[in-house]
Amino acid sequence: MHLGGTVRLNKIGVAVVCGIIIVMILYMSPRSGSPFDSASAKVNLRRLLLVSIEAAEKGGREVVKVINQANLKEESKGETKEGVKVPVTNADYKSHCVMYYGIKNTFPTVKVISEEKKGENECQHLPPMEIEQLEKTTGIENLADFEANSEHVTVWIDPLDATKEYTEGLYQYVTTMVCVAYQGNPIIGVIHKPFGPEPKTTWAWVHIGMSKHLNHNKPKSDKKVVMISKSHPGKVKTLVQDVFGEDTGIVPAGGAGYKALEVATGNVTAYLHNTEISKWDVCAGDVIISALEGSFSTLDGNDLDYSASSDPVNKDGILATLDKADLYIQKLKEIRKTY
Repeated sequence: MHLGGTVRLNKIGVAVVCGIIIVMILYMSPRSGSPFDSASAKVNLRRLLLVSIEAAEKGGREVVKVINQANLKEESKGETKEGVKVPVTNADYKSHCVMYYGIKNTFPTVKVISEEKKGENECQHLPPMEIEQLEKTTGIENLADFEANSEHVTVWIDPLDATKEYTEGLYQYVTTMVCVAYQGNPIIGVIHKPFGPEPKTTWAWVHIGMSKHLNHNKPKSDKKVVMISKSHPGKVKTLVQDVFGEDTGIVPAGGAGYKALEVATGNVTAYLHNTEISKWDVCAGDVIISALEGSFSTLDGNDLDYSASSDPVNKDGILATLDKADLYIQKLKEIRKTY
């Protein structure tokens, strides 16, 4: 019985099969710089939240340590458009070192954007991240695990918010902050207050969980109170009275993180800022207000884009409130046309 025969190979089919095999080999054994690296890298968001809390608290300890050691080394890194000097201190840099590299060394595939710039060689004695005990004390151990592609994750950090007030000894306004954005949307926020009788950390993960001391608060008083920038006020006082009413209380304060927390706890009706502000200043507050079902937007009512490719400076102001945001935004749109 003759079992032999001739097999004719289709050249196009062979090329296709070979191409598929090559792609599979590259995918299974990615090399440094391969386009498959970022696509296949996953980030555990629950673990990233823990590391964000640890980073903010470690940064806070550095900020306090600089004051205790009288090692401020204040400099100026320029001025705002309003002519206000922008200081930077040894505390900013030391906090940056532990926060930036603490996160970056734990999640090397994630883009981390910091207000300050210091190379790893300039950052010495970096402590390792220790999150196991933190998981139990924060209640995060009860949260579910979620994973995301690292190419869509951006972390914004502010190693020392309210530096100007820090140099003036107004430590109540000082915070260290971490914010995680996914595809440009802020989803995890941490604001740590390192000073006071006891350091305090506030965190939120939108739709997932938040600090135990956070509640869905409404303003604690019927009288409207709006918090504005102490060092970058612009023409905001007139704007506040036009939008909220002439009898509205106006409270100047330092630090975007501090002001966001005052809204979140119901101590004030709103936080309004009408000049330029950097996204590392507002991202964490955006998360916390949003997690409380409030509104955090530009003065035109638009959401902020926190993707890595976006402009790090928001030029359209900020309105943060837990109540009647649509009404205030509509008034702002009408009034600003006449300014």
